Amino acid sequence: MARRIASLLASGTEIVHALGLGDRLVAISHECDFPPEIRDKPRVTRANVNPDVSSRAIDDEVKQFTSTGRALYDIDTDLLASLAPDLIVTQSQCEVCAVSYEDVVAAVRRVPALKDTRIVALNPTSLDEVLTDVQCVADAAGVCDRGQAYIHELRERIEAVRRRTRGIPEMKRPRVACIEWIEPVMLGANWMPDLVELAGGRCELTRSGAKSRYTPWANIVAFDPEVIVVMPCGFDLERTVREAAVLRTFGGWHQLNAVRAGRVFAVDGNALFNRSGPRLVASLELLAHLVQPALFPSPPKSAANAFRRLAAQ
Repeated sequence: MARRIASLLASGTEIVHALGLGDRLVAISHECDFPPEIRDKPRVTRANVNPDVSSRAIDDEVKQFTSTGRALYDIDTDLLASLAPDLIVTQSQCEVCAVSYEDVVAAVRRVPALKDTRIVALNPTSLDEVLTDVQCVADAAGVCDRGQAYIHELRERIEAVRRRTRGIPEMKRPRVACIEWIEPVMLGANWMPDLVELAGGRCELTRSGAKSRYTPWANIVAFDPEVIVVMPCGFDLERTVREAAVLRTFGGWHQLNAVRAGRVFAVDGNALFNRSGPRLVASLELLAHLVQPALFPSPPKSAANAFRRLAAQ
């Protein structure tokens, strides 16, 4: 049983806490911010990219780092070793999103004090795999039963949405575009197609389990989404609203069905849709409200302040 846990990604921290193991967290990443009671924990990672510039500038800087082989994130191995975790929760999905798995393995191998530390790497690409990762963390921490009980709760909430939307015919499922990055435009993939389908929409431009990729704006215009959800990775709601203003300058924006119908929404992607943790279920419940408001007239209480309708002008 793991007694001292270090989580090097935000979703991992949320999973650990949701399993009732917050008191075992001895270290977190620079991005961990939920739930609020973990924010005073020691932080053992830091970003080398400036997060306060525009989405275009961030993208350019990330490309420069990756092209030269420079690390986007650093691990404070001295601090990590002094905290003596017996379990490290990290990820092997996206080197842009958090410390890379290879860097974590190298740090553990390099530091004698960490040689017996177990590493659990999460790599979900679908909603089902996110739930599997919850159980993986529970098993590694020695609380298997808690994991099973918690996943049962999450699945019940997912099924509550599925029951309302499963009979919606294709023609009544609105075309949905989930913009995961603004400049250049990237549409959300991984678990986002799962959420869109469960919420009663359709998004033929992406597929479940695939990596999110840059998408030519012309492809989105041709798709003519009826609902647009703007959810830049790592941005909170206020930052998303500011960054989304540039979309109005894109060719064909004002002719899009979603824009003309007033169904363009900014959401707090950093808290919800971008994180491969338990709050993806709240993300689904919010998305169902945005996509099928007649069936889901109210947003979930947990996400009621996590979205805003964007004006066309």
